[in-house]
Amino acid sequence: MTRLYAGEPAAGPWRAIPAGDVLALLGRPRVLAVDGRSGGGKTTVSRRLAAAVPGATVLHTDDVAWYHAFFDWAGLMRDGILAPLRAGADVAYRPPAWDERGRDGAITAAAASPLVIVEGVGIGRRELAPYFDALLWVQTDADEARRRGLARDGSDAAGFWAEWQAAEDPFQAEQRPWERAGLIVSGAPAIPHDPRCELVVAPRA
Repeated sequence: MTRLYAGEPAAGPWRAIPAGDVLALLGRPRVLAVDGRSGGGKTTVSRRLAAAVPGATVLHTDDVAWYHAFFDWAGLMRDGILAPLRAGADVAYRPPAWDERGRDGAITAAAASPLVIVEGVGIGRRELAPYFDALLWVQTDADEARRRGLARDGSDAAGFWAEWQAAEDPFQAEQRPWERAGLIVSGAPAIPHDPRCELVVAPRA
């Protein structure tokens, strides 16, 4: 049995469509949020969508939250990235922790980019909704997402995952971003599809 967030309905019926068609169904957004479980496939979904649009940019909430907080980063995301994009400005943002810890580079997005995808757990939160043209929710079984995450991060990350999930589960159960999503994307598709260029989607419940 699939285990989802409290209150999250199981989506369906599922169908496989080209990534470009997903964007068309969303109204061809310029700034798109992709939310879902940690380890649930958000980065894969975002890369597949970006591959359908030459010049697209993918940004990650993990870079804004780095050495900051699990979820208390909405102000940084808004002021450093989303508000400038909405104003038609180029983004070259260094979150405070980057300076404090000597991390090189910056989070960048060109104003001329035809599509900017911001992916990460919590990006579909209510207070950031005005800055996005559309939201996708990636639905994935919680146990499968945890298995993938530990395979990626290493079995010694189990303690961190327990701490993370203790914060993630109530945060998303309260935010309920799947209710604001234009489409639901499967993070662990069970129907045939071409993983190079297709996504498996369902309407919002």
